[in-house]
Amino acid sequence: MDIEDKREISREYFSRERLAEHHFRSFNNFLSRGMQQVVDEKETIDTDIGDKEGEEPVYVELGDVRVVTPRVREADGSEELLYPQEARLRNITYSAPVFMEMAVIKGGEEEEEVVVDQTETKIGRMPIMVGSDKCNIADFTREELIDIGEDPADPGGYFIVNGSERVLMTSEDLAPNKILAETDTKYGDQIEVAKTFSQRRGYRALVLCERTRDGLLEVSFPSVSGSVNFVTLVRALGLESDEEIVHRVSDDPEIVKFMLENLEAAEVQTTEEAIEALGKRVASGQGKNYQLKRANYVIDRYLLPHLHEEGVEEEDVRINKAYYLCRMAEACFELALERREADDKDHYANKRLKVSGDLMRDLFRTALNKLARDVKYQLERANMRNRQLSVSTVVRSDVLTERLEHPIATGNWVGGRSGVSQLVDRTDYMGVLSHLRRLRSPLSRSQPHFEARDLHATQWGRICPSETPEGPNCGLVKNFAQAMELSQNVEDEQELKQELAGMGVEGIPGIEGIDAPADD
Repeated sequence: MDIEDKREISREYFSRERLAEHHFRSFNNFLSRGMQQVVDEKETIDTDIGDKEGEEPVYVELGDVRVVTPRVREADGSEELLYPQEARLRNITYSAPVFMEMAVIKGGEEEEEVVVDQTETKIGRMPIMVGSDKCNIADFTREELIDIGEDPADPGGYFIVNGSERVLMTSEDLAPNKILAETDTKYGDQIEVAKTFSQRRGYRALVLCERTRDGLLEVSFPSVSGSVNFVTLVRALGLESDEEIVHRVSDDPEIVKFMLENLEAAEVQTTEEAIEALGKRVASGQGKNYQLKRANYVIDRYLLPHLHEEGVEEEDVRINKAYYLCRMAEACFELALERREADDKDHYANKRLKVSGDLMRDLFRTALNKLARDVKYQLERANMRNRQLSVSTVVRSDVLTERLEHPIATGNWVGGRSGVSQLVDRTDYMGVLSHLRRLRSPLSRSQPHFEARDLHATQWGRICPSETPEGPNCGLVKNFAQAMELSQNVEDEQELKQELAGMGVEGIPGIEGIDAPADD
């Protein structure tokens, strides 16, 4: 192969689509599938209409959502196609109208349901990434781009909000739904900890399983102050007998010995006693019935939420949670016996990257919840005034628009993160490409974090070893290597599980004949 061929291959590989391709793929997937999935999760907007006696209940059913291409409404009321250069020059947002099918339904429970009003309505405007599938210049040729005043060499991959070009920074995070075991220093003692960031539908819960200096296991998870005894928790989840608990943790004699110590120290022996003990922890001072109800709610809602699967019985979900906790306990014991090494948090197999589409999905979920609250309020107000309940009068599109545009304009994202969106570095062309391929760590800049800042062997071929800023951001702000390909969007999770089961992998939830849950 001569030098010209190599240049040709290089030119083809580093085409404008490829350099910001991870942003395009992620955002296009969000528009085509992600938005609809968030709407399907929400499904309905419930109201308090019907709480009074003799009043029919009312709720709103959500249907298909669709996004058109960017448009601008002129002063005379007409709508025209909007191009990126015009948005920059006029200091407006390059965004497209979002439409959703909504139906106001009266009745339910005892009464027959009646559709009061059903229509597709505009719910707001979504900022559109320049160069994505919904962008007005997506399929333009070089000559057409020059004709409308666009730069044909511009890589795209950013948003235009109020005339400013904003790029969403790819965020690095620890892998969710995966057991990570490590040693920790607590009160001067070295203890073994297995932790997992359980994530489902935007909600992220940290579940910790610790082996204390007495050798006893304790579990801590959101909404429960302090930690709960391991045996109490697995019994509350339905694993009652000593034999079953020990068998689910491990059959290794050394680990069985550790487990017997835990079982001897157990305060409860049955599932009922365990739920009562948990109820006293989460609702102390309340009535017994409320305590039991609260204990059940807490373990169903806040403990390992990622194990909830559609169509799976509640009892099966609880047993899966108990099995998962047993695996966390096994990881603690194996670490104590030096049968395994502590997991390396800086290993790239233990990390996941949040790209534009993932960040927009979190934002859209929050914006949709805000819109749902507003629709509920407007419906209840219209009902009090005996007005006709119609979709078009209860949806205020600026509610969703504001929630989507403001975080991109300021960089202050949902979940308290800041600096997620940044002004595109237009110093030169290479500066733009560098900015689009940058990723940031959520770790604090003021702390040393020497290991996190180091060059890790697993970054080879993925992360550039030399392009990182000097000073406090050194090693925390990194850049993708030139030929890096970011794998995204596993289309069908069930298909992947079947494939793994066919290869002989055991412990996959949702696959027949295999009852123990696995890391996602």
